[in-house]
Amino acid sequence: MLKLYLVRHGETLWNQENRVLGRTDIPLNERGIAQAQALGTKLADVHFDHVYCSPLSRAKETAAQIVAAQKGTGTPAPVEAAELIEMNFGICEGLLRDSEAYRVEKHRYFARYPEGESFLDIAARIYPYLEKLRREHDGETILLVTHNGICRMITSYFQPMSNEGFETFTQGNAEEQIFIMP
Repeated sequence: MLKLYLVRHGETLWNQENRVLGRTDIPLNERGIAQAQALGTKLADVHFDHVYCSPLSRAKETAAQIVAAQKGTGTPAPVEAAELIEMNFGICEGLLRDSEAYRVEKHRYFARYPEGESFLDIAARIYPYLEKLRREHDGETILLVTHNGICRMITSYFQPMSNEGFETFTQGNAEEQIFIMP
């Protein structure tokens, strides 16, 4: 059995501005740092056998804050995992989330964002990664620090989602979910 803690990174300026944020590497803002520190405090007594994070700075910073709060638990330093990088939103990157162009593209679930990825591309990346974690880390507790789009896809692996549920899913900044992989 694998216990998986799934965390979305803390807030960034583009999250605050309600912009589409995929592969653009934007650091945490002051609120995001405070959120990550607060989550670290909340999880301070949890021993993680492994910590994996997206290679983007906002996820790395969040993971580092959580691990810094793990004093005495033996939690190792975060390791970057390319599989956890956020979805490539292509030409929609940086648009306001309520823009017409983004809303149209977001509803084309099986098509790639122009110059980007599709949700199917993300599932093809994430689902095998989760299976690999299950095989390699049985009996362990793992922390994954990633992005909202990846949290959505990981959640869909564990829980059935309607199209509407998939579209409206949001994991808040520096919020965690816990999943058990038998």
